Amino acid sequence: MEAKKAKHGGILTAIFTVISLLWVFPIVLIVINSFKKKAYITRRPFEIPTDKMFVGIENYINGIEKTGFFDAFWTSLFITVFSVLAIIICCSMTAWYIMRVSDVFTKSIYYLCLFAMIVPFQMVMYTLSKTANMLHLGNPVGIVVVYVGFGAGLSVFMFTGFVKSIPLEIEEAAMIDGCTPLQTFFQVVLPIMKPTCITVTILQAMWVWNDYLLPSLVLDQKKYRTIPMAVQYLKGGYGSVDMGAMMGVLVLSIIPIIIFYLFCQKYIIEGVVSGAVKG
Repeated sequence: MEAKKAKHGGILTAIFTVISLLWVFPIVLIVINSFKKKAYITRRPFEIPTDKMFVGIENYINGIEKTGFFDAFWTSLFITVFSVLAIIICCSMTAWYIMRVSDVFTKSIYYLCLFAMIVPFQMVMYTLSKTANMLHLGNPVGIVVVYVGFGAGLSVFMFTGFVKSIPLEIEEAAMIDGCTPLQTFFQVVLPIMKPTCITVTILQAMWVWNDYLLPSLVLDQKKYRTIPMAVQYLKGGYGSVDMGAMMGVLVLSIIPIIIFYLFCQKYIIEGVVSGAVKG
């Protein structure tokens, strides 16, 4: 029996290794082509760059200059950091309130958050852009509010699952010691939520950093551009694209989020499993 389990485990390991390589292959392909001359990127995309193909960091320099990469980088960083921070604080407090004050109002909030998870974005595109324009949200600070709304569904769902596993006696003890509700939340409940906070942070940060559609609808594109928006400006007339510069910028754009993910990924499973426990 153990030998059979070991055999099946080896087969599954091999299968998932192949699947992992398939997922990583596009990234490797982008990195390889970022060091090629533009003509060879489309003609020989799968070949390792040789002497006549290799251009060093020329594509990276061109991409940075043509897209205004550093301005776009700081805009993306600002939006990502503050959107994720706002999502974590607002949604964790909402989830805690929903679970501790169980009435018709809180249940309605919870079901609205669940409903927001299944509504296609295309249904609200027009009204969103119109409302954002009326409220003057076409700037990095304003779009943070929009991201909190769109990120609330999944985040509240995950936080409520975790709050169920927190013993109420811990909070009652804090109240007896003189803590106010806010002190109880920030000093007792939020630290316990750390695994789920990190999981939500990773998921939302990857979404916000890579998002193109929402910033293009909301932001004033004459003043502000995120990295995905800046990449689109490498397209020229009649559908022409500077593939070399685009490959270089794509590599630069994925490096920060990959580093962030590798640093925090060990907490994902812990956070998901903790949120699945019902007390």
